[in-house]
Amino acid sequence: MFQLKWLWKNLTGYRALYITAIIFTIVCQSMYIISPYISEEIVDNFIYGENVEENLAQYSDRLIMLLALMIGFTLLRTGISYTKTIMYEKSSQALVFKLRTKLFENVQQQDADFFDRIRTGDLMTRLSSDLDMVRHTMSYLIDAFLGCIVLYAASVIFFFSIDWLMALCMVALTPVIFVVTSAFHKKIGPKYVALREKLSVMNTGAEENISGNRVVKAFAREDYEIQRFEKENTEYSAANKEASLTWLKYFPYTELTAQALSAVQLLAGGMFVISGRITVGEFTAFSGLIWTMSNPMRQLGNIINDLQRFMASAAKVIEVYYTKSLIVTRPDAVETPKHYKGDIEFNHVSFRYGKSDEVLHDISLKIKAGQTVAIMGPTGSGKTTLINLISRMYDVTGGSVKVDGVDVRMHRLDRLRSNIGLAAQDVLLFSDTIDGNIAFGRSDMSEEEVHHFASLAAADGFIRETSDGYDTIIGERGVGLSGGQKQRISLARALAVKPSILILDDTTSAVDMETEHYIQESLSHLDFECTKIIIAQRISSTKNADMIVVLNNGSIEAVGTHEELIAQTGYYREVYELQC
Repeated sequence: MFQLKWLWKNLTGYRALYITAIIFTIVCQSMYIISPYISEEIVDNFIYGENVEENLAQYSDRLIMLLALMIGFTLLRTGISYTKTIMYEKSSQALVFKLRTKLFENVQQQDADFFDRIRTGDLMTRLSSDLDMVRHTMSYLIDAFLGCIVLYAASVIFFFSIDWLMALCMVALTPVIFVVTSAFHKKIGPKYVALREKLSVMNTGAEENISGNRVVKAFAREDYEIQRFEKENTEYSAANKEASLTWLKYFPYTELTAQALSAVQLLAGGMFVISGRITVGEFTAFSGLIWTMSNPMRQLGNIINDLQRFMASAAKVIEVYYTKSLIVTRPDAVETPKHYKGDIEFNHVSFRYGKSDEVLHDISLKIKAGQTVAIMGPTGSGKTTLINLISRMYDVTGGSVKVDGVDVRMHRLDRLRSNIGLAAQDVLLFSDTIDGNIAFGRSDMSEEEVHHFASLAAADGFIRETSDGYDTIIGERGVGLSGGQKQRISLARALAVKPSILILDDTTSAVDMETEHYIQESLSHLDFECTKIIIAQRISSTKNADMIVVLNNGSIEAVGTHEELIAQTGYYREVYELQC
C-alpha cells in the first residue's frame, strides 16, 4: 500500500518510537488470554471439580497467588496500553506536524499555474481535515487493525491448545466475515473519494464567500449565498449519509456472525462439557475469550470504513506533497550580479494558458535600463500576462524574455524576483501592521526607511491619521482601508525593496488626480536607479513615459511617445480623446 509506505518514509526520527508502540500493541493484545487461562485453573481446581474442598484447604495460597496474578496482569496490561497510546499519539502528531510544514513549503514553491488549477478551499482541506485523517490512521487505525489481528490470532491459538474440535467450531464463521468485508471494501472506496470531493467544494465555496463578504453585501446576495452553501452542504451531507448507509447495509451480517459465536460456544461447548471432552474450567476460558473473536469481527468493518477515508484523504495530500513546480532555478543557471541594471527584452514572445488560445503572440520589445515604459490596451489584451513573464510567474511558450541580456529562465529565480518590485492590480495586504506590510520584502528595514517609502507613495499622511499610525493592524486583505489607500501601501511595499525593475499594474487607478500627480513626481525622482513599467488606463499616468506600448488582442498595435501616438489613429488616440 503506497500510502502507508509514504507515511513510513516520513516517520524518520520517530520510527523507533512507533515500532515500540506496535510491539506494545502486540504484547498488550496477547496478554488478554492470560486472565482466561488463570480463570480456567481457578474454576477447575477451586470452584468446580472433585477435589475442590481439599484444594481450598491445602492450596489456598495458590488461589490467592492466581487472583493476585490476574489483577497484576490486568494492571500491567492497562499500563502498557496507556504507554503505547502516548507513543502512537506523540509519533503521529510529530508526523502530521512535519507533513503540514512540508506541504506548506511545497505550496509556497509552486508556480502560478498550480494555483490556477487547485482551489484555495481544496488546499485548505488538504492541510487540515485530510491531514487529521492521516493522524487518526497513525494514532488509532493501525493500532486497532493490528490489535484485532493479534487478539484474534492469540485467541485461536489458545483455543486450539485447549481443544481442536471446539476451536474449529469457533472459527467456522470467520470466512463469512471476510466475504462481507471484502464486498464492503469494494463498495465503499469510490464513495469516500466522492465524499472527499464534496467536502472540498463546500470548503471552497465557504472560503470564497467569506473572502468576498463585502461584494455579497454590496449586492444584497446574502440569501443567495446562503442557499448556495446550503446546496453544497446538502450534497456533502447526502454523500456522507450514503457512505454511512453503505456500511449499515453490511453491518447486520457482521453483527449476526459475531453474535452467532456465542450461540456456537454455548451449544458446542455445553455438549462437550456434558460428554466430558472439555472441563468446566476450559468452557469458562472459552466463554471469557468469546469477545476476543467477536469484537475483531465487529471492528473490522469500522476499520475498513476508516481505512477507505484515509486512502481518499492521503491521495490528496500526496498529490500536493509530490507536486513539483516547473518554474525553478536551473542547475546551470547563470551567476548574475546581485543588483541588476534593468535591461529587458521580449524576443518574439508567445504565451498561452494550458491548451487555450494564445494570449500573447510574437511580442518583440526592448526596454533600456532606467526607462519608464507604459503599457496600455483594452481589457484582455495581455498586459498583465506580459509583465508576469518577466518575473517568471509563467514561462513563455514561444520566444524568450531577457533581463540584462540573459534569458530569465537562466537566472536564479530568487535573485530575479528580488530585483523586481511589483504593485499588483489585485492588491493583497496581510493581517499585519502597516509597517510590517511595507517592510514585507525587507524585514531589516528601519522605521525611517519605512516612512520614507510611504511618503514616496503618498501614504504617510493617511497612515499617521490611523489609530496607531504605522503600528495599526490591517484587517484581513486590507479591510478598513479604501482602495486608494491599499494601492498606496502596495506601492510603498514595492518601492521598499529598491528594485532594479519596478512594475506598477494599474496601481493608481483608485487614487485622485492630485495624489496620482504626487506619486508620479516621486517616481521620477527616486533615490535609486530602476526601470519602470506602468500598466494604466489613464492618459495622465502614461503621457510622460519614455515609451508607450499599446497591446491589442495579444499583439503590439503601436509603440511610441505620447506625442507620436496621439498623432496617429488607433486605440491610444481614442482613449486620449475620451479622457481629454
